[in-house]
Amino acid sequence: MPRQQRTIRREGEVRGVGLHEGVEAVLRVRPAPADHGVVFVRTDLPSRPRIPVNAANLTERDRRTALVGVDDAEVHTVEHFLSCCTALQIDNLEVEISGPECPGMDGSARAFCDLLEEAEPVEQDAERVSMSLAAPVTLPLSGDASLVALPASNGLTVTYSLDYGDGFPGAQSHTVRVTPRAFADGVAGARTFCLESEAEHLRSLGLGKGASFENTLVIGTEGVIENELRWPNEFARHKLLDVLGDLFLLGCDLNAHVIAHRTGHAANLALVTALHQQAAGRAHPEDPTEEPRTGLTHSQIRRILPHRYPFLLVDRVIELEGFRRAVGIKNVSVNEPFFEGHYPDQPIMPGVLILEAMAQLAGLLLLRKLELTGKVPVLLSIDRVKFRRAVVPGDQIRLEAFTLRLSAGRGRVRCRSTVDGQLVSEARLNFAMTEPPS
Repeated sequence: MPRQQRTIRREGEVRGVGLHEGVEAVLRVRPAPADHGVVFVRTDLPSRPRIPVNAANLTERDRRTALVGVDDAEVHTVEHFLSCCTALQIDNLEVEISGPECPGMDGSARAFCDLLEEAEPVEQDAERVSMSLAAPVTLPLSGDASLVALPASNGLTVTYSLDYGDGFPGAQSHTVRVTPRAFADGVAGARTFCLESEAEHLRSLGLGKGASFENTLVIGTEGVIENELRWPNEFARHKLLDVLGDLFLLGCDLNAHVIAHRTGHAANLALVTALHQQAAGRAHPEDPTEEPRTGLTHSQIRRILPHRYPFLLVDRVIELEGFRRAVGIKNVSVNEPFFEGHYPDQPIMPGVLILEAMAQLAGLLLLRKLELTGKVPVLLSIDRVKFRRAVVPGDQIRLEAFTLRLSAGRGRVRCRSTVDGQLVSEARLNFAMTEPPS
């Protein structure tokens, strides 16, 4: 049965230094109405930009989850706070923050858990949407990492395991059926960690500026350096905590048993995408307000976009949610004309063409808005471009586009592409809506 949405009865705040940025910030929570969601507000910036917590605003940063909103305002390292929202079942909050990163506190989610519990969670007059799985969801991951979500009917259970081989800390795992009490007592206090060999590398990347032996468990060859474990399997418990934080991006409660082995944020967030993909095939019976999701065939795409072979790079659109979100497919064949010269002995799809494919999907998405019908989206600029892996013959690229801003004359879209659940590229695209040439 779906539960009621929840917020908090009273305000509260914590103060601390971010683990990576090293900047002190105050994080203050305020009640919010039903269907509001969790929204971060950067109080240190003149326009006080608002950053809703959803998949459209998600981006990836080394070793942490980050959200990006209007005017490229960002909030980093949100996973510890969001894990508390998942486990304590708090759906609607205004979260004012006076810096670019959530306070690191003692390296765990304990302070955030205490903050929200002391603010007294209360039910609201609206139901929370829940998601149940029709079939297992398994991600194809590299190495011995694995991630699967199994159907369940009694809420969320998470199992996390890791294995460092014969050395410390060896192999360990933890399983929890997620309830507010189980989280507060056995997961919230698990602290972030890194290998001693990783610490210097993180510093070279400009990360870990606020980290210390007190708020980060540093793993040496013989044990934890200048600290003591709270549980023998604290490392597995903390990775489980991260999974819960990333799962908040689903935007609904999940009835499933999630089993993760040696995964990080990228894999966890790929699971969120895969879960949305499975759910997109049907309107959930517990969500009567859900908009129907449709798609576009190749013939329909040709009627909308002016592109033609060999420059039409979206084969099919498998999901369309109004003009808010689109998911498309590009099948990469060895017969693609660009492989003849890029490169004959080692064929790799040019990155600019991956960007073009994302731009075409973004154009299809923007043209969904009725008052823009008949106009042509022209690419003005591209921001925050990142390439993570190569695309080769035989790959199927999953393209995703999320509308961030749309008016009669301008459009701004966040795009990402993946292959087999692994991030290929991401970018933010800015368009002008122009009249077609006469």
